[in-house]
Amino acid sequence: AGGIVDLSMLEFCIREDLDYNATRAMCVLKPLKVVITNYPEDQELTLQLPRHPKRDEGVRELPFAREIYIDASDYEENPPKGYRRLMPGTEVRLRGSYVIRADEAIRDEEGNIVELRCSYDPDTLGKNPEGRKVKGVIHWVPAADSVECEVRLYDRLFKTANPDKNEEGETSESFLDNINPDSLVVLKGCRAEPSLLQAQVGDSFQFEREGYFCVDSVDSKPDALVFNRTVTLRDSWGKA
Repeated sequence: AGGIVDLSMLEFCIREDLDYNATRAMCVLKPLKVVITNYPEDQELTLQLPRHPKRDEGVRELPFAREIYIDASDYEENPPKGYRRLMPGTEVRLRGSYVIRADEAIRDEEGNIVELRCSYDPDTLGKNPEGRKVKGVIHWVPAADSVECEVRLYDRLFKTANPDKNEEGETSESFLDNINPDSLVVLKGCRAEPSLLQAQVGDSFQFEREGYFCVDSVDSKPDALVFNRTVTLRDSWGKA
């Protein structure tokens, strides 16, 4: 009685289960529009991506066109050391698709980046480019065919493993003092791949590079999807 079980143990078991059972999908949480300038405006290619990398669950169809969304965090003009995503003049692979290069960033009046102009290598679908290595892989969704949704990022409710003690290890006056202010972050205007239009309550997904998610059982509607994060892809709690 009175013992405390490390939440990481529970989360480890959840990840093990969902890694095997959750369908894969892509959802861009903070969309940044990308225009692929050398891709024909009137052309659309239907790609087929596996619903699961280890189980035979068939494929999901994903349209590729001139305009797509990537996550805003996947482009940096002054990246930290070890950054392997888009930078000015560098290349990355779009998951299940082509290699693209960042050519130009378009800014608004306040100087915020609102659009990227990129070019693609048409010879890189399903194969590596000749004579150069592309290390980074990022997720994406088509601009025209993606689905707007709300994503709720649930995290640990308390800032410390023991709610009765603060971050210095001292006994708190109330466990309410240790509530994590970021235990719920709500993101609106996210963009999901079109296959998620079929998502039902009870379905679980791995949003590639983002975490494991489920359909909200109360607020999600066919024309207004809401996804809740069950657990992150990795245990990053307390790690900078």
